[in-house]
Amino acid sequence: MNPQILLASRPTSAQRSRKDLVSKFGRYSAMPTRRHFLIGFIATPIVLPRLGHAAGAAAQLSPTPTCDDDDLTPAQTEGPYFTPESPEKQDFASDAPGGERMTLAGYVLTENCQPVAKALIELWHANEIGAYDNSGYKLRGHHFTDAEGKWWFETIVPGVYPGRTRHYHLKVQRPGGNVLTTQLYFPGEPDNERDRIFNAALLLDVRATSDGKFGRYDFIVV
Repeated sequence: MNPQILLASRPTSAQRSRKDLVSKFGRYSAMPTRRHFLIGFIATPIVLPRLGHAAGAAAQLSPTPTCDDDDLTPAQTEGPYFTPESPEKQDFASDAPGGERMTLAGYVLTENCQPVAKALIELWHANEIGAYDNSGYKLRGHHFTDAEGKWWFETIVPGVYPGRTRHYHLKVQRPGGNVLTTQLYFPGEPDNERDRIFNAALLLDVRATSDGKFGRYDFIVV
């Protein structure tokens, strides 16, 4: 056989890699990962107009309060399962290895659209089956915004707690400011309209990725 024909018939390394991906995952996908979204969020300078949701948010979402319309992020009940003195951490995913991965990110801003550095962000939520860890600190923790007011956590999609829709609990406090206690919700959840405290102004902007979900929310605080 002609060696040139033989060489031409052999798959390239890129073709082999793609074949391996197809074999492993069923089909090749160019969908970005959660890391892709997070790196883009961290690397992008602050963009102030309509920060309530990430650019391109689904049109059906209700308008989230933003720093240019005099509305603060709505407060909500703390719920029965808050545990004080949580550890400082951003990686919750190892606390629930069976859960669907979720990256949460956003800004803390003042009413005048100024980013708040060193704002406290505390997060706690149920695991993938809707249960809270009330004896330790699994899926509980806090960290502080960076110099541009950005915050982020690596966690999981919470399961549905009986009587509630799917949600996260958070506390947010700028240095020397008031503590905002609130909750964040998922768009399109069937239990949203049946949940007695659900507020559409607290909907996350959720994007599907190749390895989970990426959710964005920006807090406006005093």
